[in-house]
Amino acid sequence: MSFGSADAEQSFPLGSAVTLEQLDQDPHPILARLRQSEPVSWLPALNGWLVTRYDLALTVMRDAATFTVDDPRFSTAQVVGPSMLSLDGDAHARHRAPFAPPFRPREVRERFAQAAAAEADRLIDAFEADGTTELRRSFAGPLAASIMARALGLEQDEVAEMLGWYDAIVAAVTEVTAGHGVPRQGTDAFNALRDRLHAVISDGPEASLLGAAAENEDLTTEQVVSNAAVLLFGGIETTEGMIVNALLDLVEHPELLAWVSHDRSRLEAALEESLRLEPAAAVVDRYATADTELRDAQIQNGELVRVSLSAANRDPAVFPDPNRFDPGRSTRGATSRRHVTFAHGPHVCLGVHLARLEARAALETIIARLPGLRIDRKRPPHVRGLVFRKAPALHVVWNAS
Repeated sequence: MSFGSADAEQSFPLGSAVTLEQLDQDPHPILARLRQSEPVSWLPALNGWLVTRYDLALTVMRDAATFTVDDPRFSTAQVVGPSMLSLDGDAHARHRAPFAPPFRPREVRERFAQAAAAEADRLIDAFEADGTTELRRSFAGPLAASIMARALGLEQDEVAEMLGWYDAIVAAVTEVTAGHGVPRQGTDAFNALRDRLHAVISDGPEASLLGAAAENEDLTTEQVVSNAAVLLFGGIETTEGMIVNALLDLVEHPELLAWVSHDRSRLEAALEESLRLEPAAAVVDRYATADTELRDAQIQNGELVRVSLSAANRDPAVFPDPNRFDPGRSTRGATSRRHVTFAHGPHVCLGVHLARLEARAALETIIARLPGLRIDRKRPPHVRGLVFRKAPALHVVWNAS
C-alpha cells in the first residue's frame, strides 16, 4: 500500500475520512465533494484509489494496458474461472468475440423482444388484481431471470434452480471480495451450473448461444461455461437493479410518470436518465500494471483503482444540474446518452442492448397495466449498495379494478 494513515490524511483528507457506510447508504454528497476537490483520491476504507471525475473515469476504462482487470485478486475469476470479465488484451478479445453476435441490437430484438413482453405480462397477471406488490421480487428479478434462462438455453421451469445457483455464486464473490476464501456452497453451485451448461452446449449451435459459442475453436467448453456464469451474473443482478431503479424514479415523480404515460415515446429518455442517475453497478475495478500518475495521484504498481460510475454520471461538467431527474435533457443535446452506466472501453457491457430491451418492456407493461401506480408510503424504499445499488424492496400500490 502506498499510503500510511498519516500520509493519506494529509494528501487526501476527504478520501481518508470516507466510510463504507457512506458509500453504501448515500454516496452522492461525498462523491460530489471528492469529484470537486480530490477527483483521484486514496480511500483507506477501500484500500485503494477512487476516481470520480468523468474524463478521468474514461481515461482509466479506456486504458486496459495501464489499468487492468487481469489480476489474481479479481473476485469473480476466483469463483467461476477466467472470463471476458477478468481478462484483458488478446485473451479478453478471444473470450468475448464468440458471444458478441447474439447480443447485437437486431439479434436481441428478434430473439428476446416478444419473450420479454410476454413474460412481463405473465408476471403482472399474478398480482394485478391485488392492488399492491413488491416489484423487485415479484417482477423485476423474475423477468431478468427468465430472459437469462432463455439466453443460456435453459427451460423456464429451471429458473428457480438457476436462481439458487446464482445466489450462491454471488454470495461466494462477496465472500472473496471481503478477503475470505471461496465457500463450499459457491463451488457446489458453480459445479451444478457447469454440469447443466455442458448438457446445453452438447445440444449444438442451433439450440442456444452457448452451443454456438462452443463451435468457436478459440474457446474450450470450460471457458464457455465461465463466460456463461458471468453473463448470468450481469444479466440478472444489474438488469434487475436497472428495472427497479427506473420504476422507483418514475413512481417518485408522479408528474414524470404522467408525462411518460401520455406519450410512450418519452420512455426512452426517462430510462436513460434513470440509468445516469443511479447505475445498478456503481463502480468498476481496475488494477495498476505499473507505477503511473493520474492527475496528481501517484499510483503504484498493483494498487486497486476503482472507478465510480455513479460519480462520473453526475459530473456537472458533462451533465448540467446533475442531481435532477430530467428526461428532457436528452432533447437538449442528447447528454443522457453520454452516461457511463454500462462502463466504457474494451469492457463495455456486452448485454447493453438486451438490458435496455428488458427495461423498456418492463416499464411499458407496468405503465399500461397498473394505473395510478405509486409508492406504498407505509413501506418506503431506500436505494443502497456499495457496488450494486438498488432498492432492496419496492412496495407499490395502484388502482386495481
